[in-house]
Amino acid sequence: MAEQQKNNPLHGITLEKIVTDLQVHYGWEKLGSLIRIDCFNNNQTIKSSLKFLRRMPWARKKVEELYLETFYK
Repeated sequence: MAEQQKNNPLHGITLEKIVTDLQVHYGWEKLGSLIRIDCFNNNQTIKSSLKFLRRMPWARKKVEELYLETFYK
């Protein structure tokens, strides 16, 4: 299993850590403008964002891509 994840920079990083790090780095307002999803523009909490992102794979993918662009250039 470790061999399969060898080249995955997100391996071992929780979705909660990803959202928290992005929120601290950008703030809700900037994050909401970078990724236009309601959970970053309305009802801005980590908990509501996680709930939405776990149900919507397309949104989670956008958040993960932004995390990689921001912290793994």
